[in-house]
Amino acid sequence: MPVQPTKAMVLAAGLGVRMRPLTDRMPKPLVPVAGRALLDHVLDKLAETGVREAVVNVHYLPDQIIEHVTTRAQPHVTISDERDTVLGTGGGVVKALPLLGDAPFFHVNADTMWIDGVRSNLMRLAEAFDPARMDILLLMAPTTSSIGYHGRGDYAMAADGTLHRRREYQVVPFVYAGVAIMSPAIFADAPAGEFSLTKMFDRANEQERLYGLRLDGVWMHVGTPDAITAAEEAFLASVA
Repeated sequence: MPVQPTKAMVLAAGLGVRMRPLTDRMPKPLVPVAGRALLDHVLDKLAETGVREAVVNVHYLPDQIIEHVTTRAQPHVTISDERDTVLGTGGGVVKALPLLGDAPFFHVNADTMWIDGVRSNLMRLAEAFDPARMDILLLMAPTTSSIGYHGRGDYAMAADGTLHRRREYQVVPFVYAGVAIMSPAIFADAPAGEFSLTKMFDRANEQERLYGLRLDGVWMHVGTPDAITAAEEAFLASVA
């Protein structure tokens, strides 16, 4: 039986360099798109999926994020404060593990944005996650239908959902959409200090325990100020 995660880790500690000048005085997760902060779009979706506790890590302009989430009731937000250290995407999760518990949890980038199709993609992830076969399940967006993404993709995906990382000169059809479910056990022997979550993805990949689920809907890569307009247009059209 699938287990519905009730906790989530939301990565909100990035510097938002490519979003300058908007991020000179504001952390990227608080940049508004269609009238709501990127972070709120993410937290709203988690709340709708039944997540009760979201751990949000902060580093750059942390007080703005801390103040922003104080009024939220659903999900309840706990801050993992990294203002005095740089831990990277992997180290940030390791620091937050005591708050996340022993069960699989959602892992979401605070600056990711997507429009659900017929069903909630977070619910689809929860239903597809099988801890007996997988350590990490990534939500994968087709590169051709994503808005604001112009890269070569991240992974090829087999029919059973197993993922294979793109080789240097290869072009693959799927990009990681910044949403995943992870088993905390994979961090048992994780490095201390700063490291990238990619290291955990690669390890799970080598052990054939890294899987993907194709996103149903549209993913928006809100990486630069120019990308905001396209994301807003797509989002507003979806709720019209």
